[in-house]
Amino acid sequence: MSTETLASSGERARSRRPLGAILRVLDARATPSTYALNAGSCSIGSSSACDLVIDDSTVSRNHVELDLTAEGVSVRDLGSRNGTYYLGQRVEKMVVGLGGRLTLGRVTIAIEADTKALEQGLEDGEPGYAGMLGETRPMRQLFALLTRLEGSLVPVLLEGESGVGKELLAHALHDHSSVATGLFVTVDCGAIVHDLVAGELFGPKTSGGFAGAGLGAFERADGGTLFLDDVSELPLEVQPVLLRALETGEIRAGERAKRVRVRILAASNRDLASAMAEGSFREDLFYRLAVVRLIVPPLRERAPDIPILARHFAEEAGLGGLPDDVLVELRARSWPGNVRELRNAIRSYAAIGLLPADRARWGADGLDMALSEFVDVARSYSDQKDALFERFTRAYLHRLMLAARNNQTEAARIAGLDRTYLRKLLAKFGFLD
Repeated sequence: MSTETLASSGERARSRRPLGAILRVLDARATPSTYALNAGSCSIGSSSACDLVIDDSTVSRNHVELDLTAEGVSVRDLGSRNGTYYLGQRVEKMVVGLGGRLTLGRVTIAIEADTKALEQGLEDGEPGYAGMLGETRPMRQLFALLTRLEGSLVPVLLEGESGVGKELLAHALHDHSSVATGLFVTVDCGAIVHDLVAGELFGPKTSGGFAGAGLGAFERADGGTLFLDDVSELPLEVQPVLLRALETGEIRAGERAKRVRVRILAASNRDLASAMAEGSFREDLFYRLAVVRLIVPPLRERAPDIPILARHFAEEAGLGGLPDDVLVELRARSWPGNVRELRNAIRSYAAIGLLPADRARWGADGLDMALSEFVDVARSYSDQKDALFERFTRAYLHRLMLAARNNQTEAARIAGLDRTYLRKLLAKFGFLD
């Protein structure tokens, strides 16, 4: 076996380990005051034989034992005198997510994600991951982080501008996790009427309110992953309900209460720090969702990746390749719509042989010449008309979404289409990540 193969196997094995936890004693003297749990278990108590020794009379000699798991830490009370509490409830055994707090007697222990260990010694990863491509250093490091997260089910917040591929990253996190056999359920928080968000997440209060036999997204995603896209648009009144579900693993729809095991991923193209400062997003919910934060750089900051992505999209569109002058022009653009805009530009080029910005330089004769490349008199008029209509629709949707700045409501207004029908078209032609 080669050195490279050994290194790759070692990184893959390392990646399947759960994300480590930092145990921090907040209101008592302890030795050490901070304990890094990166493998195995940790005993906590007042006895000097414990891994984490707390000097407090309300803490038993052997109070509790913590084990690292994919979701966080498994907590097992060791028959303590004053009990172990989570969210005010005494517990004997349970799993607490990273970001939670335990109370031992009157002492509080914060359980935090060991993100420093996650990023420590991070070398350049592979130039791709789960179908995503990128040879620039930021993308290689991002792919390496994704590899290291394969053994964890902690919440991840994906941040970046619209079109950078946050939903692709979410799918990759799901597909390479221990819940990959479960469903991947998406809730677009910005596309649902505010009054209906709670019902979409937790289920309707009365039967018949939603599709899916009255099941909310949490129940549909039980055993899998729930992806909260555009999470900054989550109504303020729904946020404490979501926070409670994340903390307890229990949802309530009407009179029904149910425990669910759901991995949470969230995405935002808005700065959530600003939203917290404005009071439109809860700070406690932010820290629950952002146990790990992955920031996806905009395409303009990784120009060397543009030719790689362009060739990939050209292959998907059935093109043999792209001329050098086209690649030069693609790399020179700023791409405010990021990878999505680049992909749609290549599709437009595949349809009529022109990049979107080039069309203004062509007259009617030039456009007719470009269209003539798709005329084949050996094939029926009907077949070619349908094929060309599909290409026109793809090109139209591309320009439409650019004009509407990817706002579906505005795009539907411009096009004179029902928003639901427009969304179906966008999904059919691959404009939704």
